[in-house]
Amino acid sequence: MKQIVVVEMASAYALQVNAQSVQEGEKMIAYGRYESAKKILTPLASSNPEANYYLGIAELGMGNIPTARTVFAKYPDDFYNQAGMARVLLTEGQKEQAGKILNAITDKARRKDWERYKVAADAINYTKGGVMTDAVAWYEKALSIKENDAAILIALGEAYEKVQGGGGQAMSKYEHAIEVGTHNSLAYSKIGSLWYAAHKYDLALKSYEQAKNADPSNPLPYRDLAYAYYRAGNYENALKNIEDYITRSDRSIADQITRADLLFYAQKYAEAKAEMQQLIDQGVEKPYMYRIIAYSAYETKDYATALKNMHIFFNKQPKDKIINDDYIYSGKIMSAMAMVDSTQNKVYNDSADYYFNLAVTSDTASDKSDLYRQIAEGFKDNKEYKKAGNWYGKIITDNPEAAALDYFYWGFWNFYGHDYPEAAKAFKAMRAKYPLEGSGILWDAKVAAAIDNEAKTGAAVPIYKEWFAFEHEGYEKKDADLMAAWQYIAYYYYNTNNQSEAMKYINLVLAKDPSNEFANQVKDYYAQLKAGN
Repeated sequence: MKQIVVVEMASAYALQVNAQSVQEGEKMIAYGRYESAKKILTPLASSNPEANYYLGIAELGMGNIPTARTVFAKYPDDFYNQAGMARVLLTEGQKEQAGKILNAITDKARRKDWERYKVAADAINYTKGGVMTDAVAWYEKALSIKENDAAILIALGEAYEKVQGGGGQAMSKYEHAIEVGTHNSLAYSKIGSLWYAAHKYDLALKSYEQAKNADPSNPLPYRDLAYAYYRAGNYENALKNIEDYITRSDRSIADQITRADLLFYAQKYAEAKAEMQQLIDQGVEKPYMYRIIAYSAYETKDYATALKNMHIFFNKQPKDKIINDDYIYSGKIMSAMAMVDSTQNKVYNDSADYYFNLAVTSDTASDKSDLYRQIAEGFKDNKEYKKAGNWYGKIITDNPEAAALDYFYWGFWNFYGHDYPEAAKAFKAMRAKYPLEGSGILWDAKVAAAIDNEAKTGAAVPIYKEWFAFEHEGYEKKDADLMAAWQYIAYYYYNTNNQSEAMKYINLVLAKDPSNEFANQVKDYYAQLKAGN
């Protein structure tokens, strides 16, 4: 009798250990540590269908689709592994066949059989191609059976994120999961990502810190913190979290690629380019890697390398995975090449316009202001100032309620591009929209003075005088601007033989700069005139 009890206790202990190990493997998958999950699950998979399923999921996570298919095929009658096979089919684009398998799984669910609903929903949620509303419905069904399950709540939150307008529901599910308290690190990570996507970086940083504190072994918040710190402009902390992420990850090829990606976002362009190139030289090749090399090469002004790798990237990357930044960087690269290769200037400039216009037509956002600014800054960096000004002008055309700074740059870059009529139009529009912005008056005058560069018409005189009279809290007139204004007005009055008015402004110049050459020449001229010479 004692021997039977001992055997039963040993069996129960073995089952408990296996269950804990499967849970640990599942946790590693949730943390993106697929190689660690594989090590944990492989010894269990031969006798445990659920362990085998998660082993297949780990293989899918590493991109090993044929291996995953072989793994799931070991238990053809187990619904977990059937759902795994549906994931393989979805990955291969066989949506209809995958849907039949998943519907068959849920159709056989009994009254308390929540696992069938969750595993079917997971197949859609974590693989592209399924009907996301089905996943939401199945998660909700699973949650109605197994209430307050943090894992289901988090998965449901992720599904809601992929449904249009589902952000609020997603946040609610993640917060509920935190109340349950069993998966807090993952839940806080997901909340942080929601804030990050909403550009609320301070709240994202707070949530990621909470995720770190809940489970310091979770690499995800360190990765996401690096991106968030980059967005917040804190590159030192971005780099620190990159390294913290790597020490907690599996250091897989995917992790190394992520590190190089993060180095790019932390503006360590030379290091990012070198690391991606090193991986390619070792035989690891993904289209995305050429993207980072091209972007990084552009940022380090290695335009020929940028152009070469951008061409490779477009040849290898599927069209449905090309993003707007690819078109923007292509435009920037072409614009830069136009600057360094004068023999092909027109060809490169035409190509730059082509890619920038592709970026605009591909952008589905109703407000394209950020996109226009990126394009304008690209032209500005390559000293194509008139084009930079024109793209800022598009912001105003699309949105007359744009910020004063957008109006200013519309005029400013057109001014430096020597398109004075467009610059004048911009600053007059700025003055009408933002009458309390002194820079609008000043630059309206500067443009008028540039057009009348010999001070013959005096077009800038009344505008400068309006600027002299302008007062507003926090606005200060700089000496350099005052000097330029006084000299232009003095020159105009000199040209019109108005000595008293000319000397009024000459004396203002000399009070600031007694050695000013122009002012002294005018003063000496009038002195000689008075002496009868």
